[in-house]
Amino acid sequence: MSQCPFYPKPYKNKASTFLTFLLKRRSWLDGLYERSYKMQTGYVKMPNFDLYVINDTKEVKRMMVDEVKEFPKSAFLHELLSPLLGESIFTTNGEIWKKQRELLRPSFEMTRINKVFNLMSEAVADMMDRFNKHPDNSIIEVDEAMTFVTADVIFRTIMSSKLDEQKGKKILDAFVVFQEQSVHTAMRRMFYFPKWLSYILGDRKRAKAGDTIRQVLSDIIKPRYEAVSAGDFGKFEDILSSLLLVIDSETNKRFSFEEILDQVAMLFLAGHETTASSLTWTLYLLSLYPEEQEKAYEEIIQVLKDDNIEILHLRQFKYLTNIFKESLRLYPPVGFFAREAKKDTKVRDKLIKKGSGVVIAPWLIHRHEKFWTNPNGFDPSRFDKEYKKDAYLPFGAGERICIGQGFAMQEAILILANILKAYKLELEEGFVPDVVGRLTIRSANGMKIKFSKRDLKDEK
Repeated sequence: MSQCPFYPKPYKNKASTFLTFLLKRRSWLDGLYERSYKMQTGYVKMPNFDLYVINDTKEVKRMMVDEVKEFPKSAFLHELLSPLLGESIFTTNGEIWKKQRELLRPSFEMTRINKVFNLMSEAVADMMDRFNKHPDNSIIEVDEAMTFVTADVIFRTIMSSKLDEQKGKKILDAFVVFQEQSVHTAMRRMFYFPKWLSYILGDRKRAKAGDTIRQVLSDIIKPRYEAVSAGDFGKFEDILSSLLLVIDSETNKRFSFEEILDQVAMLFLAGHETTASSLTWTLYLLSLYPEEQEKAYEEIIQVLKDDNIEILHLRQFKYLTNIFKESLRLYPPVGFFAREAKKDTKVRDKLIKKGSGVVIAPWLIHRHEKFWTNPNGFDPSRFDKEYKKDAYLPFGAGERICIGQGFAMQEAILILANILKAYKLELEEGFVPDVVGRLTIRSANGMKIKFSKRDLKDEK
């Protein structure tokens, strides 16, 4: 495998502060340089911000596992995401986060994930119907397709509500605006832009986009919340029903409407956007490496025989799972985790002052030559021979590891198996993705892949 999947080539040398501003306004990946992928720790001086980048896996473990309370989620990140997420477990810290996590945990037990499999399967069946309406050998915009199906899965499994195209377009367009403007807002804050100017330049758009998404979610949640408050519990078996019924053992009260809206908004962001990113990049990699695609296809046919895909089959798709894991390594959906130092602390040879920003970047650690053989190459079999737990962080680590990890893996493997069973994939000739780092790692110019229907006779 001499060919490497595309990634933005880093600059030879570190950019000046002014050039950093120009480069990172579009994507934080654009400001990386060669040493970023080799260093153990790095330092970036911003006009309004001291930022430390930590690649040393021992220090990463210290910050995310051993001394997690000394390196809480960044207040800056909380401020950035609050127009959409409010006070959700994605950005809160301390006792508030701990209580929220405990209240959410029952919704994500494996029994709950088993129950929502049928809802998940219905969304995937509708996705396949949309693909089947295209003429054979059509070029399909996969990024859009994956964004829609993962949003539909979230709507059905959390709220038992199918996502229609009009509502889907409204909410997904708003999310694109929110992502783009969040990067611009972050850079303006780091460079001391006054709030009134930042508001005019894009904060207003960002707040409006967050409101648009929250309103769509609110319209679905409100009637259910009011019904439960009136004693009508309905017959729903979705995640929202669990959130509506869970009781805080200390206060003996349920979540308020606003608290539920915050958590559902968080589940929507974390549940659809990150999985959509991962799936898009996995389909890109499968299109780039036909021999790996065929191995996955043969495994799917061998496992299924003539059956439809059921939950018991997913664990048997071992090679497909390795392909997805390798995709998560090369293109981690959340490319960086933002923390801040609660007190002065020494990290290797650097003194990190209280209040400084700390970045742990899976994008860098997953491509670091110290931790991985051929770090920029695509090799799914590496997970059978050199899996490095401490250098593999697609879902985070420690007590803040993604609460929906099992849900996301199940959904991704289900979607990939359905697509590969029916289609051969090939990247559109001459297409090169434009990798950008915003809230998630996406391709700014989409992902254009040719879908060719498989000959059913080949399955026998």
